[in-house]
Amino acid sequence: MAGLNIMVTGGAGYIGSHTVLKLLEAGFRVVAVDNLDNSSEIAIKRVAKLAGDKGRHLTFYQVDLRDKRSLDGIFSSTKFDAVIHFAGLKAVGESVKKPLLYYNNNLICTITLLEVMVAHGCKKLVFSSSATVYGWPKEVPCTEDFPLFAASPYGRTKLIIEDMCRDIYTSDPSWKIILLRYFNPVGAHPSGVIGEDPRGVPNNLMPYIQQVAVGRLPALTVYGTDYNTKDGTGVRDYIHVVDLAEGHLVALQKLFKDNKIGCEVYNLGTGKGTSVLEMVAAFEKASGKKISLTLSGRRPGDAEIVYASTAKAERELHWKAKYGIDEMCRDQWNWASKNPWGYQESESDNKQEAKILVNN
Repeated sequence: MAGLNIMVTGGAGYIGSHTVLKLLEAGFRVVAVDNLDNSSEIAIKRVAKLAGDKGRHLTFYQVDLRDKRSLDGIFSSTKFDAVIHFAGLKAVGESVKKPLLYYNNNLICTITLLEVMVAHGCKKLVFSSSATVYGWPKEVPCTEDFPLFAASPYGRTKLIIEDMCRDIYTSDPSWKIILLRYFNPVGAHPSGVIGEDPRGVPNNLMPYIQQVAVGRLPALTVYGTDYNTKDGTGVRDYIHVVDLAEGHLVALQKLFKDNKIGCEVYNLGTGKGTSVLEMVAAFEKASGKKISLTLSGRRPGDAEIVYASTAKAERELHWKAKYGIDEMCRDQWNWASKNPWGYQESESDNKQEAKILVNN
């Protein structure tokens, strides 16, 4: 499969950048497309550097997927063998406050992408879905055949796109589509060169802990301490972003190897639940930093316990997460300590960037 052309939408983002690196290392040619709304082109430059010789097989376009003319131009210049689709807004809370923003961005960009794929005869797709489509599961672990219910506009966009993909396959069985429902991505590349760098105040636990550890935020607010769990805090399935990137690579490979794939869905997680306080303790151990906590009441919409059944991915993709929370926290801290302000270093941007690239 070396030499095949893969488009990665949202390729400058957290999971996208790690996946682009995996694809390059596996011998694919990659075109990353991103509007940089919540990401940085520096991530793409660092990925190219990390990939060494294979970095020359990476091309980047700053394009919004809703810009059909520009997207069509990219497809006209390169014959793509498949697409991995990450691009989209992803903050649950923001989606509740700004539902139209999420419907416009996530749905319109996907419809436009699929229309352009059809026009250019590209019918292999890996879609970045989410465990949010399970809503508040009544039991765990979540299997792929659980009832689907999205509790936020963000989750509904994922569910609607999943339905779109199933409908497309039903209308035209020459499509091959894999929907990946993943749980809580954390960690960073072991080099500490690429990692998660959200704009503004983080919406997820680990980048928030990280910013407390480096002094950017004063304390972590823990929402809910009276759940029916071992320590009263919510339990989630955290997965190392490198494991997640590997999951996208094997899913892509399955599209080319399996003639009977159709439209299939897989969970990507560790299959283990970890509480908020357990994650804080693991990060404190990895970083040597004390994380200040503010205890608060439950947030509306938060589920008590959510973790994945990964049996189907293990059986059919031959994929299993390799890393536990100790490695996740180790790599998260390595990234945070080297990049306390993410990809931007205020006035010393260029000097810091050169230093990081030289040291790695």
